[in-house]
Amino acid sequence: MQEQLLHLFQQHPGLAVFLSLVISVGVAVLGLVPSFFVTAANLLFFGFWPGTALSFAGEALGALVSFVLYRKGFRRRVAPGLDRFPRLQRLLAAEGAEAFGLVFSLRLLPFVPSGLVTFAAAVGRVGIGTFFAASTLGKAPALLLEAWSVYEVTRFGMAGKIILAVVALALLFWILRRLRIGR
Repeated sequence: MQEQLLHLFQQHPGLAVFLSLVISVGVAVLGLVPSFFVTAANLLFFGFWPGTALSFAGEALGALVSFVLYRKGFRRRVAPGLDRFPRLQRLLAAEGAEAFGLVFSLRLLPFVPSGLVTFAAAVGRVGIGTFFAASTLGKAPALLLEAWSVYEVTRFGMAGKIILAVVALALLFWILRRLRIGR
């Protein structure tokens, strides 16, 4: 995916910023598609800091557009059915400073799907300004870590990527084993 996006940027350099933002919004609205391929293409095409800034802007804009669309499209229909998910209730009921803190802290965690946080906030009571501020500020550290990681991986040769894959698989195996033992 990253290669196709990078190729698109190279074919249309004057539209690359616009295309990156539109694709970032699309990824955010879909909610379950990871955005690292957009970040990787941005870093490779624009360089580390400009690419990171563009990815950050795309993530912020995508979260805002997603929030508005989810709120308009799902709030009345979905909110009553979410009573079955007790872990979401706190975020759904949160307002003001509590909502800011919850969204901010959930955005800091890179393994929490952004789409889920946006969806829960949109169908809950979180205000749009509170959501946007908390989401944007919370996403900054996670995006910097993602950008740095992606940048470093793109600089690896084939041997480095194989080593990274083996380490990742070993870590995944270890985590799954620990979870199984914990039960």
